[in-house]
Amino acid sequence: MNRYVVSRRQVLQGLAATVPASMLGCAARNPNSLIVGGLPVTCNLTLPVACVGKEAVNRTAPATAARYEYEYSKYNGWPEIKESLMTGRIQAGYMLAPLVMDLADKGIPVKIVSLGHRSGAVIMVRTESPYQHFRQLAGKRVAIPSRFAVDFLFLRRLLAQENMRVEELEIVEMPPPDMPAALYANAVDAYCTGEPFGAAAQSAGYARPLRMTRDEWPKYICCVLTVRGELINENPAMVQDLVNQVLGAGTWLDSQPQNREKAVQIASGQKFFNQDPKIIRFVMQNPTDRVTYGDLRMIRSEFEELMKLSMEAGTIKHPIPYEKYVDERFARNARPAAIPL
Repeated sequence: MNRYVVSRRQVLQGLAATVPASMLGCAARNPNSLIVGGLPVTCNLTLPVACVGKEAVNRTAPATAARYEYEYSKYNGWPEIKESLMTGRIQAGYMLAPLVMDLADKGIPVKIVSLGHRSGAVIMVRTESPYQHFRQLAGKRVAIPSRFAVDFLFLRRLLAQENMRVEELEIVEMPPPDMPAALYANAVDAYCTGEPFGAAAQSAGYARPLRMTRDEWPKYICCVLTVRGELINENPAMVQDLVNQVLGAGTWLDSQPQNREKAVQIASGQKFFNQDPKIIRFVMQNPTDRVTYGDLRMIRSEFEELMKLSMEAGTIKHPIPYEKYVDERFARNARPAAIPL
């Protein structure tokens, strides 16, 4: 191999290390404004609520108050948001926890500062299929979003409970938006992913959940609020305020049903998820704890379980120190913000 040929990963790492902090993200242009990346998935629902809640607070805040502003930026997949965080195109975003572990281990200055949700993954099968028990998927074609996705770890966890090997399934990687159509067309026998892509097929009547994290792994986490080290170092007050908003959004979402309906209307809009509100509403109501947001505590043992599962899956090669990828101080000092919506 030519020793002067470098990989795309090396180029991105070099950019991340050399781009001046003054050029990173929208906070560089306006110290009180921050773009936060996210996917149009209900595991990220606290982000649109936090952004709109902060707008409402700013409208009535005294002119002398620090008016932090958060703008949601929609991404279509984890690779894109990962690359944006690596290169510093954005300074904050919701990410898959194992991906953050891997980035931090490779020297990218990113830290998890808050959870975004609990639960929210499902294994879906066709309504008329004979599958009633997970073991019946042996030999079947099952779609997952990515081998880095926590959905895949959920699948592996169930395999371990049944004393099954991953080789007993035919696993294919597929973008979650394509999964409902693939199941409908019998291109796959089942799929494992986050919402609302399970609800999309279930509400249409041709699919049903075989297993849900709410039943099998109620403390399940996948999407976490991740920020770059430059933002932590240069504007810790903004990071703290953002964490307060996210935790406040989580408390607000779980406090009463009418708040979830307001969140459906917010998230379904073009500015955020741009999805059919009926599908998001279905996730919020069937059942109401399909995804939860009120308990966003950062618990070390839960991250270490994710790491152990990731190592067993081969996506993380060795143990990574907790402090390398988590900064607990913001969650520890958090005061969940009021969401006046």
